[in-house]
Amino acid sequence: MSNIEQHEEAAPDVRELEYERVFAAPPERVFHAWTDPQVLARWWGPKECIIPEVSIDLREGGEWMTLMRTADGSEHRVSGVYREIVPPRRLVFTWAWDNDGERGHESTVTVEFEQAPGGTLMRFHQATFKTEEMTRLHNEGWTSCLDGFEEFVAAGNLG
Repeated sequence: MSNIEQHEEAAPDVRELEYERVFAAPPERVFHAWTDPQVLARWWGPKECIIPEVSIDLREGGEWMTLMRTADGSEHRVSGVYREIVPPRRLVFTWAWDNDGERGHESTVTVEFEQAPGGTLMRFHQATFKTEEMTRLHNEGWTSCLDGFEEFVAAGNLG
């Protein structure tokens, strides 16, 4: 009898997210929706959330923060620092949940906006998450958020 070793290839440990979406508005308006606190509060977060508080210091090194309130009343604060701002083409910022006054694991978000047929092609990348579970949860949140943003834009809310 021979001893045969079996090797299973583990699934890659995916701890980043990437999306591409086209929104029916010019890059200047889409960029503005990501950087103006009054506009951001109207579409940000998963669909079931409201955003009672937003602050944006739109400069490299400036801080941003949103407070999301879910349907059950629980609140979740996320914040970061702008690393790169190239209107209306590119935003790079850090992202971390603030849990009971303690800053959680930090990731980096890069959002690029490009003129495209039908409006603006947005490319989104976020990395690196601490766990695959956090990647999965953020995927659910961002998918809902970007679906909501698409509806927000389609309803003519960007002018």
